[in-house]
Amino acid sequence: MKKQYFPFLFFFLLTSLSGWSQSKVTSFMIEAPQLQTSKKIWLYLPHNYETSEKKYPVIYMHDGQNLFDDKTAFAGEWRVDETLDSLKAEVIIVGIEHGNEKRMDELTPYPNEKYGGGKADAYLDFIVTILKPHIDTNYRTKTGKMNTAIAGSSLGGLVSYYAILKYPKIFGKAAIFSPSFWFNNSIYTLTENTKNLKTKLYFMCGDSEGETTVADMDKMVDLVNDKRCTCMHLTKKVVIVNGKHNEKLWSQEFGKAYLWLF
Repeated sequence: MKKQYFPFLFFFLLTSLSGWSQSKVTSFMIEAPQLQTSKKIWLYLPHNYETSEKKYPVIYMHDGQNLFDDKTAFAGEWRVDETLDSLKAEVIIVGIEHGNEKRMDELTPYPNEKYGGGKADAYLDFIVTILKPHIDTNYRTKTGKMNTAIAGSSLGGLVSYYAILKYPKIFGKAAIFSPSFWFNNSIYTLTENTKNLKTKLYFMCGDSEGETTVADMDKMVDLVNDKRCTCMHLTKKVVIVNGKHNEKLWSQEFGKAYLWLF
């Protein structure tokens, strides 16, 4: 009898403990009047959220479709939940789904002569005035800027960088992956005209993404470093050999960025 039931009992205990210790990813809809739509939000709660009374830092991330689920991802997921679970990270992730055909409008602060866009102010206003207050009200969060980060890749990297310039009192940290600084040179001008820049910034791209990706990122990092002493250790730049512009690269590097930022 013991031999018959032991495997079942072991499996039951194993799956129960595994479920108790893992994170939880859920989603909800929220109105975004600035964008004249509603947004689907993916929410990652850390492994010990339900069993503690702690408050947690928050990372707001763009392109929510690509963060957690391979079925909804454009070309593979970031594996954000698996990565943070493996690190036993104590952080909340708020993934904001992009607006499909409106993605370029939402994630670009200035228009491009060829591609248009340039409506990121409305998108960021939604995050700051509607989404963040909702998250802070309904979940146990650390609300200060050094516990509030923003992160994304490509156009998401561009808008994350723009966000820290526009809302330095809201976002104290940012992960800026494969940033599309080529989209409009006004982002460099804005950086040059920014007097105080105290945000902790993690820049990352691959050397096989495009002809100007590394040079564009280097130019921005140099401008940032001109604003503050490198002795403050607020800037990290990483260039991945043979790294390409895709979710595989961003997935591999996300955990390193998290550990450095937090």
